[in-house]
Formats: sequence, C-alpha cells, structure tokens
Amino acid sequence: MTTAEKLSNIQIEFKAKKSRFNSFGKYNFRSAEDILEALKPINKKYRVYFTVNETFIPAELPVIETTATMFDIDENSKIAAKAIVAVDLNQKGMATPQQFGSASSYAKKYALGNLLLIDDTADADATNDHGKLKPKISSNNIDKAKKFLDNGGLLKTLQDKYDIEPTALKQLQNG
Repeated sequence: MTTAEKLSNIQIEFKAKKSRFNSFGKYNFRSAEDILEALKPINKKYRVYFTVNETFIPAELPVIETTATMFDIDENSKIAAKAIVAVDLNQKGMATPQQFGSASSYAKKYALGNLLLIDDTADADATNDHGKLKPKISSNNIDKAKKFLDNGGLLKTLQDKYDIEPTALKQLQNG
C-alpha cells in the first residue's frame, strides 16, 4: 500500500471523540491531544507515525505555523499539512504564555484536522455564531464554495455555515 493509500484509508477510518466540554459555550469539542490519542492504534495497523511541529514567525502580529506530518515506515515517505494561526496578544484574561499556548493548541488541532480531513462543522468554532448573521453565498461569490466542494468538502458543511441563495445552491448542487 502506498503512503497516499494509507493516508486515504486512515482519513476514512479515523474517529476521535470530543472529550472536552466548554462550559461557557455549552459545547463538546476535541483537542489535538484527543486526535493524537486516537491515532495510536492506527500507527501500528498502517505502520505509520504522526508528528506535529511548530514554527514561530515573529511579526507585528505573531504567527505560529504548525505542520502535521504522517510518516510511512514502509516507504520511508511522508505527507504533511499545515495550519497558520495568529497569536492574539490582546486576548483579555490571559498572560502572554497562555496566549501563545492557546494559539499553539488551536494550530495543532487544525493542522491535524487538515491532514486527516476532520470535519469540525459540529464544533463550536464552526457553529457558534456569537450572535452574528451567517455569511451569504450568492452567484457573485460562489467560486470558493465550488473549490471547497471540488476538494471533497460537503454541501451540508456549506449549508450549516452559510446562508446560500437559491440560485447559488442550484449551481453548487449541479457542479
């Protein structure tokens, strides 16, 4: 089995429980640690292992670039995915180390999610609208939505997150 075939099988089989609870938002979520723990049995089955590495990019708005990588022991090859997260230094109620830790945790989770195609539409980051209206998808701004679907995204994901105008919905359904 090639490295790409192994990753494809893992993406299909992979499940990680949402073992964490946010009492403020009243929702369950999964952490990077939950994802990594759920990968351990898969490592042995497919003869792969996963790593997560971070790079700090100093700037006016500091950034953490995180790379999640699956290494294939049999083929001595790898496949990686990244997430880039800004560090919010103005986040109230947190000391600077907590601000960096929060951004680091978030980046790890999303780098792993990008690699494993984890759909977090039911997580608070996707469903908590903080009282805002959903952004609209119309025929005028449909290109990103089409690209999302072309890359394996689900129409239901778009429908949960966006207000899709009827003409745009027909375009998305018809490809």
